[in-house]
Amino acid sequence: MSKTEWESNEEINIFREYLRIPTVHPNVDYTACVEFLKRQAASLGLPVDVVYPVNEANPVVVMKWLGKQPELPSIILNSHTDVVPVFPDKWTHGPFSADLDDEGRIFARGSQDMKCVGTQYLGAVRALKASGFQPKRTVYLTYVPDEEVGGHLGMRQLVNSDYFKKLNVGFSFDEGISSEDETYAVYYAERTLWHLKFKISGTAGHGSLLLPNTAGQKLNYIVNKLMDFRESQVKRLEEDPNIDIGDVTTVNLTQLGGGVQSNVVPPLLEVVFDIRIAITVDIVEFEKQIRDWCEEAGGGIELDFEMKCPFVQPTKIDESNLYWVAFKRALDELGLKTRYRVFPGATDSRYIRHVGIPALGFSPINKTPLLLHDHDEFLRADTYLNGIEVYKKLIPAVANV
Repeated sequence: MSKTEWESNEEINIFREYLRIPTVHPNVDYTACVEFLKRQAASLGLPVDVVYPVNEANPVVVMKWLGKQPELPSIILNSHTDVVPVFPDKWTHGPFSADLDDEGRIFARGSQDMKCVGTQYLGAVRALKASGFQPKRTVYLTYVPDEEVGGHLGMRQLVNSDYFKKLNVGFSFDEGISSEDETYAVYYAERTLWHLKFKISGTAGHGSLLLPNTAGQKLNYIVNKLMDFRESQVKRLEEDPNIDIGDVTTVNLTQLGGGVQSNVVPPLLEVVFDIRIAITVDIVEFEKQIRDWCEEAGGGIELDFEMKCPFVQPTKIDESNLYWVAFKRALDELGLKTRYRVFPGATDSRYIRHVGIPALGFSPINKTPLLLHDHDEFLRADTYLNGIEVYKKLIPAVANV
């Protein structure tokens, strides 16, 4: 297609309109986004609810496509409406301009993460309804806030609400990540996220002395232990071509603090680590190992979990999960080359899985640079339109299980 054809394409225009709504952190204003989604629901003839799991500043928009057998567990097509901050001076196009260049690249924050998926669902539903298709199961399109900062004001509370329980959800679609090669990644699990602060107490005194059991000595011991562990995970990645970043435990030092002046040995130092624990690791044993290191360092170390997510069972990707069987069969029939992976970051799927609902993360984006959260984030128009075709196959396959 030419640039002129892309510019006149209805689905591309809907996508670009959505991208131009700056639902950007911090202090997101979702008003225009909600109105946009209401208009989309009306154009599809779908009833729509706006619910507020936590407060009126963080709305969830839910569209309902009634199934032939609404008593069956439903399907949700989930996406988040918020996007991460931008640094406009680092962009060659306005981050909310949705500029379309001669190559068909659409530049905007959210073009990959993940407004594309939100409107691709709409495009697929539009085409399916136009063909006369009605799903066996009721399908809900859910548009949730706050995912980019943890989902505490969105999906985390939504899944525990009476409103959500009445939806009788059996399976959820959610976001994946773009692939730079010809394959597509499907995500069935997420690592366990900890943000762990070590509050390290030690002997204080004058900087001219060699005091025993100082906070600095203990900090050095802890950091070395965690960095040695980190190196073991790096080696695993280097030595095993069949695994990727989601299959190992990542450990990264993210914050350091303490001290009062340069010639005073401080009584307290603090260090924070971002830890993403692989699904194959026993998290109870892993925490015990960390606590043992603290004792070996000399004690006097308090562990403060700024975030301590629970372990969440992965979605089964075998014959026991009929939704998975239908999902995979549809991808195979499309001739797509797929990889089945553990998501390296965190998405709202962890909250969905935590209440016992199987979920798969998938974004129909391949042969595309990975630019989520990056400057000049873009998606090609032809890739976007192809994604609608993929969902036209996937949604009926799963909704008719």
